[in-house]
Amino acid sequence: MQALNISPGELPPECEALRTEVRAFLEEHLAGWTAARRVRNWSGRDAAFSRLLATKGWLGMTWPRRYGGHERSMLERYVVLEELLAAGAPVAAHWIAERQSGPLLMRFAPDTLAPRIVPQIARGEAFFCIGMSEPDSGSDLASVRTHARRTERGWLINGRKVWTTGAAEAHYMIAIVRTGERGENRHEGLSQLLVDMETPGLTVRPIVSQVGDREFNEVTFDDVLVPHEHLIGNEGDGWKQVVTELAFERSGPERYLSSTQLLLEMLDAADPGDARHAVALGRVTARYATLRQMSLGVSAMLARGENPALAAAAVKDQGALVEQAMPDIAHDLFGGSVPPGSPLADAMDYLTLAVPSFSLRGGTREILRGILAKGLDLR
Repeated sequence: MQALNISPGELPPECEALRTEVRAFLEEHLAGWTAARRVRNWSGRDAAFSRLLATKGWLGMTWPRRYGGHERSMLERYVVLEELLAAGAPVAAHWIAERQSGPLLMRFAPDTLAPRIVPQIARGEAFFCIGMSEPDSGSDLASVRTHARRTERGWLINGRKVWTTGAAEAHYMIAIVRTGERGENRHEGLSQLLVDMETPGLTVRPIVSQVGDREFNEVTFDDVLVPHEHLIGNEGDGWKQVVTELAFERSGPERYLSSTQLLLEMLDAADPGDARHAVALGRVTARYATLRQMSLGVSAMLARGENPALAAAAVKDQGALVEQAMPDIAHDLFGGSVPPGSPLADAMDYLTLAVPSFSLRGGTREILRGILAKGLDLR
């Protein structure tokens, strides 16, 4: 059980001063935004807004200056993310690149790819997508069939990825591909490659989601050639690197704040004299407080250089439960009495359709609980 002991994180005074600055910035730049826009939370995309955040020094906050970063603390970064998500800011354009692609390149390609690519991320000029899921494989990366063959000219990639978020707008993809034979270890023979999305032979097709968005995509590789030096880390170490990457993906405040706009609208619409409203919304608020402490604790673990993979899986799993329950709570408390077109109705309508995907992105609930079971020696 020691691996799941998450010590509560504490925010120093400089973090609260930063919070005030971020809130003032958001009040200015998101003035007049409706609930229908804010409810999209971290799936809202605006490249110009991402570049504006970069000018404030809020991209690559914790990164070394030699990579275009600002060498601020993980907890300061946490505060910025928390405020952006709570306000429903459009952060999707840079999100993957800043959250996981940049740190991955700095760790596994510090002298080759990182000096060239990571400063572009910090300036809000390079956006990324992640090529993991494939047809018939989902979150089971051991079944990856997209393969890359080393040739004299570079790596030749053939295969297909699906549910690739933001591929149509991304400049680069980090793709996990099979470069060797699968051995007794199910995850042997996997490697990660950096792919320029303008490379000939690469085709991106949108997948329209249940809410009508086109953020998901199918990406097909037909003899896509990438340079030898675009291998990230060591050949065959792809699985170990992905595990590191997913710790960044699963641990942030986005894993419990995706339905925040609906909670805010419910609080505004609540009847102070209705005990049902007080009890239901009080319970949700208490769960938010618990998840926030868990998420802050994981951020503190990252700041200390610890491996938070197991704790991050727990935060992601429990956060999705709270997020996905929110529309049902709203319908139970306000269903039948919400005026069409009102902020509460807009938030309810969108999230009712969107929340099923919340337990898929970043690893399905089944995969996460398998990780937890294995980490706790329960299987």
